[in-house]
Amino acid sequence: LCYIDKEEDWKIGSVVDTHGDTKRITRDAVVRANEKGETFKRTTGIQRANILNAWANEIRENASTLATIMTLESGKPLHESLGEVSYGLSFLTYYSGSCLLPTGLHGGSVIPTPFTTPSGSPRGTLMTSNEPVGTCGLITPWNFPLAMITRKVGPMIAAGCTGVLKPSEHTPLTAIALRELGLRAGVSEGVFEVLPFGGRGSAAAFGEAVCKDDDVKKISFTGSTGVGRDLQRQAAEGGIVKRVSLELGGNAPFVVFGDADMDTAVDAAVKSKFRNAGQTCVCSDRFLVARGREEEFVERMKREVERLKVGDGMEEGTDMGPLITEQAAENVERKVRDCGSGEIVTGGKRIGGNFFEPTIMVGVGVEEEVWRDENFGPIVAIRSFDDEEEALDVIKMSRTGLASYFVTKDVGRIFRFGRELPNGLVGVNEGIMSSAQAPFGGVGESGIGREGSGEGIEEYMEKKYMMINH
Repeated sequence: LCYIDKEEDWKIGSVVDTHGDTKRITRDAVVRANEKGETFKRTTGIQRANILNAWANEIRENASTLATIMTLESGKPLHESLGEVSYGLSFLTYYSGSCLLPTGLHGGSVIPTPFTTPSGSPRGTLMTSNEPVGTCGLITPWNFPLAMITRKVGPMIAAGCTGVLKPSEHTPLTAIALRELGLRAGVSEGVFEVLPFGGRGSAAAFGEAVCKDDDVKKISFTGSTGVGRDLQRQAAEGGIVKRVSLELGGNAPFVVFGDADMDTAVDAAVKSKFRNAGQTCVCSDRFLVARGREEEFVERMKREVERLKVGDGMEEGTDMGPLITEQAAENVERKVRDCGSGEIVTGGKRIGGNFFEPTIMVGVGVEEEVWRDENFGPIVAIRSFDDEEEALDVIKMSRTGLASYFVTKDVGRIFRFGRELPNGLVGVNEGIMSSAQAPFGGVGESGIGREGSGEGIEEYMEKKYMMINH
């Protein structure tokens, strides 16, 4: 673990290399979670709501400390880390409310009976109930080291499940701090186990262990499409068929139509692209600008991008921090260097360590890697288009389908174009749209399942139907 600034790297800690013990350690944690689950599933909704609210309060009271830990681990600016603390605790408060619903998510429902007695009067009662799925295996990434945990653990606890979490080895301290605050709030040992180990192959070993463990009934993963495919296969090959939720990569398009308000377009584009140095799965990567508006959009974007202060996330006024590793910076540098068709308008270079200049490229061909693949870096790749049909054709070249964005004043186009987009999330005249109240997830190679909203808790529950004859 390194704290990165432009001048030097400071080591702030190290993760334990578990070598060949990863599967044994994981199994021990699963046993603890599974044993605790036998009693935790019988807790009342009020009890679980109180735990989640108490945990949210602990996070709120320790927001500054948590944000500092996140910035030291990941490099993101402190103001972004503080925003993530607020976003992360919103999942706990939201799902505390889900615990108290008298019908629907927890209480189930009564269905009007279709059955009759010989005399024709209604016969029997039909009921559904929602029950916890059981012990869960959770894997979270480094780019949102707090919110990606609460987005999974909030509904997990609300549903009455227990789980074992493997956080990213790049940001384990946030997970450890979050668990400590949970213990203070009444999240009992065994309900939420955290395994912050590292070492070569440790994440793969953890994934294989939970996927093939019959005591684990559900897998929830946020990360790359390649790893998600492996986990889905391993979960199917295990002793029991598991429920699997996968929030995978994206390659979000951002479309600026000819009637777009340019202030709105540029503001949304900057927010969508440069948050966390472009290292989010919903970051805009492919910018399509209506022919005739390209020059204005590029000039306005260039002006805003060159104002961004890149540097130490702990320094006041920093807009963008480093990329997470040197390898990540090298990958972004290579993509820009290898792009044969694009012209660099601004940026395009590393500026020491893991830092990379906010970059704008125009005239980028659809065959270029910087256009085809998720960049996870501060690159704006732009090309023009003539009409809605062409824009959709270009967008649908990608097999991913997480987020998309477009800017227009045309109400008819909002619904017409929005329906045609092959994405799970669509931002219209807006660059940031995630919320605990809304379902988050993609289609195609961007994953399966939803997090957040009422649909998020359903991922951790099994629905049971009972027909009672009386």
